[in-house]
Amino acid sequence: MTGFLPVCREDMEAEGIKQPDFVYVIGDAYVDHPSFGHAVISRVLQAHGYRVCILAQPDWKNPDSIAEFGMPRLGFLVTAGNMDSMVNHYSVSKKRRAADAYSPGGVMGRRPDYATIVYCKMIRKVYPQIPIIIGGIEASLRRLGHYDYWSDKVRRSILLDCSADLISYGMGERSIVEIADALAAGIDVSDITFIKGTVFRTRDHALASEDALQLPSYDQIRLDKAAYAKSFFIQYRNTDPFGGKRLYETYKGGLYVVQNPPAIPLGQMEMDDVYELPYMRTYHPSYEAAGGVPAIQEVRFSLTSSRGCFGGCSFCALTFHQGRIIRSRSHASILREAETLIREPDFKGYIHDVGGPTANFRHPACDKQLTKGACADRQCLFPSPCPNLNVDHRDYMELLRKLRSLNGVKKVFIRSGIRFDYLIYDKNRQFLRELCEYHVSGQLKIAPEHISDAVLEKMGKPPVAVYEKFVRAYENMNKKIGKEQYLVPYLMSSHPGSGLKEAVELAEFLRDKGYVPQQVQDFYPTPSTISTCMYYTGLDPRTMQPVTVAVNPHEKAMQRALIQYRNPKNYDLVKEALIKAGRTDLIGDGKKCLIGVRNFAGLREEQRNYKNAAKKKDYGKKKDSGNRKDSGKKKDSGKKQRKTIKAGRKHEAVRNRRK
Repeated sequence: MTGFLPVCREDMEAEGIKQPDFVYVIGDAYVDHPSFGHAVISRVLQAHGYRVCILAQPDWKNPDSIAEFGMPRLGFLVTAGNMDSMVNHYSVSKKRRAADAYSPGGVMGRRPDYATIVYCKMIRKVYPQIPIIIGGIEASLRRLGHYDYWSDKVRRSILLDCSADLISYGMGERSIVEIADALAAGIDVSDITFIKGTVFRTRDHALASEDALQLPSYDQIRLDKAAYAKSFFIQYRNTDPFGGKRLYETYKGGLYVVQNPPAIPLGQMEMDDVYELPYMRTYHPSYEAAGGVPAIQEVRFSLTSSRGCFGGCSFCALTFHQGRIIRSRSHASILREAETLIREPDFKGYIHDVGGPTANFRHPACDKQLTKGACADRQCLFPSPCPNLNVDHRDYMELLRKLRSLNGVKKVFIRSGIRFDYLIYDKNRQFLRELCEYHVSGQLKIAPEHISDAVLEKMGKPPVAVYEKFVRAYENMNKKIGKEQYLVPYLMSSHPGSGLKEAVELAEFLRDKGYVPQQVQDFYPTPSTISTCMYYTGLDPRTMQPVTVAVNPHEKAMQRALIQYRNPKNYDLVKEALIKAGRTDLIGDGKKCLIGVRNFAGLREEQRNYKNAAKKKDYGKKKDSGNRKDSGKKKDSGKKQRKTIKAGRKHEAVRNRRK
């Protein structure tokens, strides 16, 4: 069977389907492309003989919209989409975004906040007893008690908040087929407690605790930040499919949420099979009138070559979702997909990307991971490379060579990110040469994220010396091959561990290197990352030691402004930050100064004010904010008083002239 899956009752009837096995409710528009999770899961189920209908972005204000296909035979599948709906809707400053790249025409508002919960409640209202299985990034990363940045509180497992029966977490191709087979065999959904890569709820303590580790209860993590940090780290240490243990979390009323160990990653042949299913590779034609779905543009001419990441960045949720073990597709499968791209009428000869979460990870970090999994107590690259790390780019180089030799291909780009520390650990510089010679077009984007070793340590990133070594190697290689190409570093402000001192250190680094960042990412606390745990608790869960955290929006604005200190709009924030950090030596006309002096007398007065405030310890968030408001009021009242005096004098002068 080819073509799009049914998206309405008419499509279903045209396919001769009287009752679908599953109705798949998705928060994104329907895009049948392997970069979209709903496309992969629906095609995998179809390949196993199940009939799936797609209900994309139902009217969440009308519960009856959930009944478009009637009641499915086996159950509803629900996902918020390729992104957490809250990240999709809000910026880090919690302001509503203007557009939604995953909706037709980029229109915002086609899905609700906390979409998984809302959709499930709609289903329960119409079909109270039907099995509901939730998945995707939103459900996967909220599978146990978690800190929610947008409500600023610890929420329960999403399984309880949405009254679903099961979560299929991580990359769900294995678990979703096992769930479908169990339901088709007549097993009640409440008895499906044995599948890896799933989370279920139960009131049976013996079932919950069998061969399982007990996490601190929900009430404990809700009330005690130290308990939250300990719970999170237990979860973090059990994300490996080979060594991970079963976990359970206790709730009031004798209720337990149980997480089974992660599913075993797909093998290469299985990966090939998944990516060679009959995808239409574009959005549903019903969206054409709205201008299509913008998100397809980023992936339409890109190739996924691998999954997983052993990079271990603290701010990334990949450890919880895809895992640390790299699994790759075969060259033959990727080349067949490339041939498909070349035949598309809009293909201009440019393959936009070949990679995965990290482009130059094409094989597991070491041979041990294939049978025993990733180490629970150490990272592969941080704080220094593991002695067992297999640093080898030969397979990736060979793949890229094959792709760029295809007829019709002009250029093969790498945009999914190069892990520069892994690259620089490769003593053979051939990959660096070919990267510069064939796969960069003027600029290479990399992610040092910061330059303060104290901050990098909290990020799980290598020391800045490793980045500087890569910069030198990159510059030397471009000189050697006669090319003028540059690096564009991604930088992050306000990450846990970064105070104003570290932010100033980063600004000085940018000054010395001549970098002028156009884009800066403010740290965004999303569910299920080490960094978010640090942000909420003020503790590093790996050591339980305190961590500096910028939570005051004004301090975060100052840190961000320091990275873009050259922007005149940031002058006042940069000046305030430098004064507060005790670095007024960077204000003036000297070569090392970040900004000039606009009012030196005012600067000295502000210095005195900050020193006095520091001595009295009254420069905290609320009081500092209040002082600024009060001073503004005093200034305004002074202006009014001067105007009144001036008006009185003028009136008196007029009266005297009349006399």
